[in-house]
Amino acid sequence: MKLKSNDPCWCGSGRKHKRCHGDRQALDRPPVELGQVSPMRPVPETIARPDYVTTGRISTPKAAHIHDAESLARHRHACQVAAEVLLRTGAAVAAGVTTDELDAVAHDTYVELGAYPSTLGYRGYTKSICTSVNGVICHGIPDDRPLREGDIVNVDVTAYVDGMHGDNSAMFVVGEPTDAVSGLIETTREATLRGIAAIRPNESIQNIARAIEPFAASRGYGVIREYGGHGIGVTFHADPHVNHCIDAHDRYVLRPGMTLTVEPMLTTGRPTFHQADDGWTEHANDNRPSAQFEHTVLVTDDGVEILTITADGNTAVGTLDQLAAV
Repeated sequence: MKLKSNDPCWCGSGRKHKRCHGDRQALDRPPVELGQVSPMRPVPETIARPDYVTTGRISTPKAAHIHDAESLARHRHACQVAAEVLLRTGAAVAAGVTTDELDAVAHDTYVELGAYPSTLGYRGYTKSICTSVNGVICHGIPDDRPLREGDIVNVDVTAYVDGMHGDNSAMFVVGEPTDAVSGLIETTREATLRGIAAIRPNESIQNIARAIEPFAASRGYGVIREYGGHGIGVTFHADPHVNHCIDAHDRYVLRPGMTLTVEPMLTTGRPTFHQADDGWTEHANDNRPSAQFEHTVLVTDDGVEILTITADGNTAVGTLDQLAAV
């Protein structure tokens, strides 16, 4: 259906957005059905595990971690490994490939690089990455469903190595994207980088949400409020919680040396969702496509630094020069 020039936007806001005006059917995909999940993949005993895998409980600090030179060097390595796993896994995305096969690529890369998949065994999760397809907001479990032309998939990778977790995710398209899909993905990528660029030491964490939510709304997209970024380092999910929607009650102040993730989830419809019976997969209620990008970043003395970058300076969202151009 084509919108008339005086119609409200189908994004659900009741307003007209230039980006949204066009062919609504260009974003329609069949609902994602849960497939069969294969058993957990083994990790060599020589690779160190997080505490929740070895003892069944999280014993590392919940408080925000402030790095010294030694711990930061270890965290850089974990983030570099995570970035490499994400790039290699994304390169395997193609029509006919199952998300379980993507999990196998990621798993083998973790092991090759001497890292443990942080999600494997975390609160009962049994796979090495998350794969969220089309209308899945986040936490999709890799299974035997083959990807099809036109699908989009978020691959979420977290590597544990040297006692640190490095976390990043990116969107990948199966085949050639439509203009509508390209608009969603590019806006989400830019929103993520805008949120990162807004980070300043000794200033409010709200700067991140202030950079993301109005920008997404200006393009006609919703932002998921219930999920956000998080502190990260020796603990997979630590303080602070990183809102991507503005919250006037959030008075947290960022300090130099902190590491955290920025990972907004944008929707083409209303930002409401429900959890599948598997206890993990979060589906958009209207099944309209969503997108997410994520980086682990360091709060520096004068700004911010992206840590989830490969040894040769690449990320799943572009080179350092491309990131700096936003």
